[in-house]
Amino acid sequence: MHCYKKSERCYPDKYNELEHVGKWKLQYSKNQCGLVMDDLGGGNKMQAHGIRIYILDNGWLECDANWMVANTTVGTAVNPNPPSKWIKIPTYAVLIGHPQKGWILYDTGSHPDAMKGYWPAERQLLFPYYHTEQQLLVNQLASIGVVPNDIKTIVLSHGHPDHAGGLFLFKHADVYWSRADFDYAQELVHAQAGTPSIDYIKADVETPVKSIHYVTKDFELAPGVEVINLPGHTPDILGIVVHLQTGTYIFPMDAIYTARNYGPPVRLPGVVYDSLSFLDSVEKVRELAKRYNAKVMFAHDLDQFETFKLAPDFYE
Repeated sequence: MHCYKKSERCYPDKYNELEHVGKWKLQYSKNQCGLVMDDLGGGNKMQAHGIRIYILDNGWLECDANWMVANTTVGTAVNPNPPSKWIKIPTYAVLIGHPQKGWILYDTGSHPDAMKGYWPAERQLLFPYYHTEQQLLVNQLASIGVVPNDIKTIVLSHGHPDHAGGLFLFKHADVYWSRADFDYAQELVHAQAGTPSIDYIKADVETPVKSIHYVTKDFELAPGVEVINLPGHTPDILGIVVHLQTGTYIFPMDAIYTARNYGPPVRLPGVVYDSLSFLDSVEKVRELAKRYNAKVMFAHDLDQFETFKLAPDFYE
């Protein structure tokens, strides 16, 4: 479990680095960090009473099915040129109502102007984004009586545009972001002079916020809410594990797109940063799901998404 040090100034001038401090639990306090630490002894995970999960529908992307699961369509001797399969995939954010930590937002969806020039033309062709007015993040939050300024804590799974596009709404917030993914994002957006990256949007990953807490190891953000490292899709993904009174939910986001990727057997997506780490991360999630008897909530699985309770409904 890890906590952070309060820096003198906020990003981009200074940042807070998560450091290993042993087995602790975090409790709410009105000190300058907003947290105090009490030794748990055994380090057992708590189920905090009163936690709620709201799934915020952010609209959908469309893409070739081979991006989600490699070799979805494969040519053969008798059918050398099979038609590609164009599919619809959901996108969503997760809002956690915590009795001690307050509102915690996991991911921020796509920028509302993604298809109006905010995304590069190539990305718009490969992964066009669609949404209704109600599916915009601010309106999803409004459906449960929340405005962006109410949210002081953001956990970003990674910096891809369908996850980091709403960061501009949370310049007042503390953002938890994988150190490895952040560094990779900065490398890509600055290394391709004249050719914008389609994987990370410069304006997204350079959004000024109150503070960035760079995550390098699994830690407990608040009683009942764990943040876990799941490298593979990118150099690192932050997943979350939420322990409710009624059970445990694991959100691996793009570490596992769909049930078909999860298996068993595990099936790789069409493009992956590190295939061996991807396989390890899937098995890490599988082990956690077994340990906690948890439900795994996949990132872009339309069949599963259609079974989700969506905001303003909730899990508790």
